[in-house]
Amino acid sequence: MASDKNQNWYVLYTSPRAEKQVQNRIAALGIECWLPLHRSPRVWSDRVKIVEVPLFNSYVFVYCSDSVLRDLIYVYGVVRIVYYNGKPAIVRPKEIDAIKEFLEQASDHTLCPGEEVEILCGAMKHISGKIKRIKKTHLLLYIEQLGATVCVKLDDVARVNRIK
Repeated sequence: MASDKNQNWYVLYTSPRAEKQVQNRIAALGIECWLPLHRSPRVWSDRVKIVEVPLFNSYVFVYCSDSVLRDLIYVYGVVRIVYYNGKPAIVRPKEIDAIKEFLEQASDHTLCPGEEVEILCGAMKHISGKIKRIKKTHLLLYIEQLGATVCVKLDDVARVNRIK
């Protein structure tokens, strides 16, 4: 692929839950593709697992020229190019950097005493409490409704996000 000075970041809309496959297919073509991922707990009936999921469902970013972008519509899993004012939407590099910085800061934020978390599975599923102490694989959680402190596996809790 010839070097083109008119390269920009663009956005592609993908089929549902096809973001990772689309990213791999585009990267295999030698085109820079970025899928912002974050770690999130997923609850099944028998376990909780931390998985990497897309920050923006059904969207991937590609860095290429306008002409290359138009050919990416033929990549399996790509539904359409995202447009703005009748032209493919260009994402400024500083916006890409801001998303990367946000993800970096979010990944560095670990649980700490005093924070509120919710139990994701087991007999106390959906009960929240404040962290009293954190050990290697467990934490001590004070549950106000019960007036008790319980020991819970780190993987079985998620931070409670309070909207202010």
